[in-house]
Amino acid sequence: MNFIIGVVDYFRLVIHRSFYSEKRIKRCQTKQLKKIYNYAIKNSPFYQELYKDKSFNTIDDFHKLPIINKKIMMDNFTSLNTCGLIKEEVMDYAVDKENNKDFLGYYKGEYVIGLSSGTSGNKGIYITPKEMTKRLPSVFLARSGLSIGMLPYKILFVLRVFSQGFEDINSKLVDLHYCSTMEKIDLIVDKINSLNINILMAPPSLIRELLPYSDQIKSKIKKIVTYAEVLEDVDKERFEKEFKTEVIEIYQASEGQMASACKYGHLHINEELVYVELYDEDGNLIEEEDVVGHKMIITNLINYAQPLIRYEMNDMIVLDKECPCGSKYRRIKKVLGRHDDLIYFLDQSKKKKYIFPDLFVRWIIVCSENIREFQVIQDKVNQVNIYIDTIKKDDIQLLNIIELKIKKELAEFEIMSPVINIEFKKIAIPKEKNKYKRFINNS
Repeated sequence: MNFIIGVVDYFRLVIHRSFYSEKRIKRCQTKQLKKIYNYAIKNSPFYQELYKDKSFNTIDDFHKLPIINKKIMMDNFTSLNTCGLIKEEVMDYAVDKENNKDFLGYYKGEYVIGLSSGTSGNKGIYITPKEMTKRLPSVFLARSGLSIGMLPYKILFVLRVFSQGFEDINSKLVDLHYCSTMEKIDLIVDKINSLNINILMAPPSLIRELLPYSDQIKSKIKKIVTYAEVLEDVDKERFEKEFKTEVIEIYQASEGQMASACKYGHLHINEELVYVELYDEDGNLIEEEDVVGHKMIITNLINYAQPLIRYEMNDMIVLDKECPCGSKYRRIKKVLGRHDDLIYFLDQSKKKKYIFPDLFVRWIIVCSENIREFQVIQDKVNQVNIYIDTIKKDDIQLLNIIELKIKKELAEFEIMSPVINIEFKKIAIPKEKNKYKRFINNS
């Protein structure tokens, strides 16, 4: 990466989030949206056809453009990307990399190819041009949530897969080492200690697996950064207590760098990297805090190789009030998870009612410090199967405590006769997916 470009990128990102007014943010976003819209029409046959009878002059016009999703994107991958890449050839390359655990290198020497199964099992291909990944160190320094006072960073990055994009984060100030979530926990601990790691980056499910080994970690961890899964408040409190350090999260998706933490550890949408539209249950655009976003539409503002314009995500988030850090970038109060994580019960009038997964998390976790992991599976409305994995010896009384707690809480929602089946079970991070799913709804 060119040093001058890197410095400019870093300060631009810092200045934008720190000093831009709400009015200026919207003005810049509209400009970026028009730029990628025009580029897509000119260079993507898919968007030429999709927008042939549409116009975009105001932001209201933009909100009326057709919505695409992962299936539409993959069905039209060849005509959607602006690089002339053929879906079947790119997929063969990505699958071959996956099967051989060979995550480094550029496709045709120019592109990082990401392969995502998501949580639905449907594969998605995501292109990042080399010119973008080479600028990642400055983006990482500005938006990782890590203070420059911690430099140089010695990071252990734990995820099921790696990629050239992550490798490109390495620089003179960032020393990033990769470790698979499939690695044995004691070996991960050894790597933390032997490399003198000061920043641990991993999904919450992996951090939970490290809990029984916390006293074996001798390296001074200055901060833990989580991603890939929802960081629940109860988990954050537990991690901070056990590892005696601050825990923050990055909201990252294959589709874009959604949000990162400010100096107070609060998540802010990366407004100049992604344009996020949130809609409530009735389809109304959300501008205020404390309203659940049941539909989330994003536009990646910086990736012109694979334009994702008005792309529907399955995530649900809630906005928060203005942050004390002073940034006008929208602050996220809570990442609730995916829409298909909702658990459904019947109330007294037999009406179907959903329960947010974060409520279940708190209800279960607060029952005992001995709970390392759990999973909630719903195959039928009004009934759930809950599996509990403990740190120490199983205590049958714990199952009764959890059942009573859940039924009591559900009664507050006028759900009086739920079927709650609970048992102990060893839970491991799945090998076939990036993300561990605590909630699976098959109903």
